Amino acid sequence: MGSGLLDEDTAAALPEGRRLEGRGVPWRERLFQLGLWASLAVGVVFLASLLVYVVVEAWPRLDLRILTHFPDIIDPSNAGAQSAVMGTIWVIAFTALYCLPTGILTAIYLEEYADPHRWYNRVVEINIQNLAAVPSIVYGILGLGIIARGMGFGQTVLTASLTLSLLVLPTVIIAAREAIRAVPQSIREASLALGATRWQTIRRQVLPAAVPGMATGSILALSRAIGEAAPLLLLGGLAFITFNPSGLDSPFTVLPIQIFNWISQSRAEFISLASAAIVVLLVILLAMNSLAIWLRNHYSHRW
Repeated sequence: MGSGLLDEDTAAALPEGRRLEGRGVPWRERLFQLGLWASLAVGVVFLASLLVYVVVEAWPRLDLRILTHFPDIIDPSNAGAQSAVMGTIWVIAFTALYCLPTGILTAIYLEEYADPHRWYNRVVEINIQNLAAVPSIVYGILGLGIIARGMGFGQTVLTASLTLSLLVLPTVIIAAREAIRAVPQSIREASLALGATRWQTIRRQVLPAAVPGMATGSILALSRAIGEAAPLLLLGGLAFITFNPSGLDSPFTVLPIQIFNWISQSRAEFISLASAAIVVLLVILLAMNSLAIWLRNHYSHRW
């Protein structure tokens, strides 16, 4: 009984494809598990190989110069990515400022107020789901045609932030909706039964309980935005800038564009520079993902 094996009569009653082997696991299930482990191993091996290669290539330039010096085409040994790092911070900060309030408020409306039987609410939901799968290059084209040229904002930090906001906004909305939906309905009913209004229930009960999921989804969406290069190349993100952004109307560059520029150079010194910039970008992404995990674990509720 304690060994986990079925008795002989039960095992004989199973179909041939479901006969138990070893410790009672069907051979088809074992084969499926083996395929899963093999797929995981392939992914981990390739990822580890890529990380080792990048770190080895970047090792000669992994110092403070990559953060304190500006790009230099003539002397790669003295070059850095300060303008790209600062440009990335500027663009992502304003992207978060634009898309997070809009995405969270939209999710609150769709989950708590919108009538799912109204045709316009259904149209909004379908479009949000479809926009989440649109390639980033399409958002770059729209940003160039509508925001940069149509609105006259030009090739600036403001244009880049608004374009990336549109790119990650569907992801933020979907993640926030799932977090709000995960709050038990009984919490809402208890709050309303005690005399609270709908908005008081949302503000004091639903939103605090949904913070872990919303924060995790938002940070992961911004992590996607921070690694995007294609839309910003279309928006005119400059590959060689020797100054930091000074405002929303300032020209900009970001780490993915700077990495692309250095990789395109013929001299071997630029390969080390590009690898060092990749390591910096990976550290930023790891910090953002770690923050998302911490927020999820710290504020999570067990219902």
